[in-house]
Amino acid sequence: MPIKRLIFILLISFYSQWVLASPAIQYWQTANGARVYFVENHDLPMLDVSVEFSAGSSTDTHEKSGRASLTQHLLRLGAGGLSEDQITTALADVGAQLGGHFDRDRAGLSLRTLSSERERKQALDVFSRIIQHAKFPADILAREKTRSIAGLQEASTKPSYIAGRELTKMLYGKHAYGLNGSGEIDTIHALKREDLVAFYQSYYTARNAVVAIIGDVSRLEAAVIAELLTENLPVHGKTNQLSPVKIPDAQIKRIPHPATQSHIQLAYPGLRRSDPDYFPLLVGNYIFGGGGFVSRLTEEIRQQRGLAYSVHSFFAPYKEQGPFQIGLQTKKEQSEKALALTQKVLKDFVTSGPTEQELIAAKQNIIGGFPLRLDSNQKILGYLSMIGFYDLPLTYVDDYLAAVEVVTTTQIKQAFQRRIRPEGMVTVIVGAAE
Repeated sequence: MPIKRLIFILLISFYSQWVLASPAIQYWQTANGARVYFVENHDLPMLDVSVEFSAGSSTDTHEKSGRASLTQHLLRLGAGGLSEDQITTALADVGAQLGGHFDRDRAGLSLRTLSSERERKQALDVFSRIIQHAKFPADILAREKTRSIAGLQEASTKPSYIAGRELTKMLYGKHAYGLNGSGEIDTIHALKREDLVAFYQSYYTARNAVVAIIGDVSRLEAAVIAELLTENLPVHGKTNQLSPVKIPDAQIKRIPHPATQSHIQLAYPGLRRSDPDYFPLLVGNYIFGGGGFVSRLTEEIRQQRGLAYSVHSFFAPYKEQGPFQIGLQTKKEQSEKALALTQKVLKDFVTSGPTEQELIAAKQNIIGGFPLRLDSNQKILGYLSMIGFYDLPLTYVDDYLAAVEVVTTTQIKQAFQRRIRPEGMVTVIVGAAE
């Protein structure tokens, strides 16, 4: 038996045993309909909690781009009778930490605190005020608008930002996924406090909420926490109704820039989170460009020809089709050559698919590295939120490795041929050769 096949079988055997001990997810709904996902873990005296809403950037409009991001950001800057400084002091007093998540679909905040009674009670009191009683103080809003505009002005000079922004416009056009998550300078400038208040009241509702909890509490205590964090939220509000993504016309934009290197990005509508091709595309992309130094893109573009230090590809799944994207940087005088080679590598991969040896190696790396994705409560919290938001099965963590294990080279080739049209990619070169 070939050594790679033997190693793979041993890995599968080992991690199949590990999966049996993977986190047991409990699910229920609060009294007003918020969905709750809980993992009980008493290994550390810690508690991690997040509350996320269907309030990402795709809920914005072209006239109010940046409203969702600014709303999420200001939640922690004044709420429930507490000022920004009082919130910071109260959390620091018990060693608690706030975090946040924001993307095209989701927006929310997370809390990490000690599970002991005094620390937990104080931290959760502050967190519940932030989630349910945000105030959006006018002076703080004015300050943060100025900060956001300054950040956009600075970013708009950087080739990576220019490339990413232009690529998104080309890929999504007028679709909500084409909006800039951070907004535009003119739309941020025009936003008023009542815009944020109306958005908060419409989208930060119980039926839009997913509560994730993991740590040193019982099921009963977790249920009390979930009620505390959602009981004062409006029950109903607006839902984010997204239209299907349209396939864009293929085009290449070459944008001058004084940078010494060309920034090249290519994209095509990829997959939804619930897509049946998810795992063949996941494994296939690892082989093509997502596996770092073992990917085909790196081998062909960096190792064989030295055209770029790094090159990568990824799928970003959302409710609707997120992007399949390729990115690299190269010397200006090599940009056209690097782009042509990237296009050829993609076309060859879509036409022929991976080899059996490439597939075995990819599965070894994906399966072998998977436990590192669940080696902390915070990482598990992220999975709980994702499972809840996209209505994935509670067995998703268990199913993940089994789904990777059964992917075949034929499935990968067929999935890429169904979903990716190499000649249809939209492409941006910032810092194009003159």
